[in-house]
Amino acid sequence: VQLQASGGGLVQAGGSLRLSCTASGRAFSRYVMGWFRQAPGKEREFVAAISWNGGQTHYTDSVKGRFTISRDNAKNTVSLQMDSLKPEDTAVYYCAADYAGVTLSPFPWEYDYWGQGTLVTVSS
Repeated sequence: VQLQASGGGLVQAGGSLRLSCTASGRAFSRYVMGWFRQAPGKEREFVAAISWNGGQTHYTDSVKGRFTISRDNAKNTVSLQMDSLKPEDTAVYYCAADYAGVTLSPFPWEYDYWGQGTLVTVSS
């Protein structure tokens, strides 16, 4: 499967952005989907994940209550709504797919496919 992320940009602190990731290929509903981010000079970190049917979600503590992950299997898309953005949210955001995943893993090595990344910059 190929993943294409979009929606990044420059926003002021307190603002919102919505990231989208579109998958090509079949069997999108068999994938656990995740979002990760990588800030300059830092390791890639987990942001959020969603189960194959959208019934379960998992967030890293720093984004709980501010970010919402969702998916539309009919459109092969997964989205990340980011509200109340902070400068520390600045990073390149990546979507990822874990084929037939049984958990909403926060570990990047458990994901099989990655998008190209989209840059989010939050100014103070």
